[in-house]
Amino acid sequence: MTSDLRGFYPEIEPFETGFLDVGDGHTIYWERVGTKGAKPAVFLHGGPGGASSPTQRRLFDPALYDVILFDQRGCGKSTPHASLDANTTWHLVADIERLREMMGVEKWLVFGGSWGSTLALAYAETHPERVSELVLRGIYTLTKAELDWYYQFGVSEMFPDKFERFQAPIPENERHEMMAAYRRRLTGTDRAEQLRCAIAWSNWEGETITLLPNPDYSAHFGEDDFALAFARIENHFFVHAGWMEEGQLLRDADKLADIPGVIIHGRYDMPCPAKYAWALHKAWPKADFHLIEGAGHAFLEPGILDQLIRATDRFAGKN
Repeated sequence: MTSDLRGFYPEIEPFETGFLDVGDGHTIYWERVGTKGAKPAVFLHGGPGGASSPTQRRLFDPALYDVILFDQRGCGKSTPHASLDANTTWHLVADIERLREMMGVEKWLVFGGSWGSTLALAYAETHPERVSELVLRGIYTLTKAELDWYYQFGVSEMFPDKFERFQAPIPENERHEMMAAYRRRLTGTDRAEQLRCAIAWSNWEGETITLLPNPDYSAHFGEDDFALAFARIENHFFVHAGWMEEGQLLRDADKLADIPGVIIHGRYDMPCPAKYAWALHKAWPKADFHLIEGAGHAFLEPGILDQLIRATDRFAGKN
């Protein structure tokens, strides 16, 4: 009964914004929404390289939350744009801690979807004492099998038309290693080829994350500035497997044992197969688990959004 599904809170503007020098030549943009001094939370966007958006502010009751959203290194309003230098999972984990210290809180709710779930897990397993709750959507544990499924063989079988467009910039003799082939071009000196490949890489994701086509949602993936940061940073992280050991996030899930949480995953999530969300559920039984029928990957899928809002409401003591 769709009428019972929860939706976004009203549009809201930040009550504070700023830039934080995190070292290594990087400055990250952050914004704060809700009510100052209310329940602290941090929102971790996807990609990597995806940047924060006004819609993401609306996942929290503004009367009950004090939320920091920020653009991770090299994307959105953070500078330098599309930079890969000193840009790893562990740099970002350290940046989250800097933001927490800036906010002046002992612990906070950590919310992350897709790559944001990867980063949230990495942060929570590194600093479990700093996490009051975890809200995770579209679980991605960044194993070789997950990367191969999306960029080499798997999703290609579901979206052959779109995968053909993803392959198009890469010569046939290099297609056996798509991520490596893209990296050569995304980090090359041919600006036109770099941009062409960035748009192809970004569009592949934008067109496969919703259960049904959603041109309004996927359109910005093809915009030059967004695509360049998104493709370069995402490819950089994925080629290096997030600078993590294979299977590390699930292996270390015992560190989450005392953290309340919610895992929300679409049954037909193409980029992030549901088996990894199920494995996290098994490894972290304290968390509630919701496998959403009739849903893909994106947080705006109605059933996924409903559970996300219910989770943030519940952790603020609302229901």
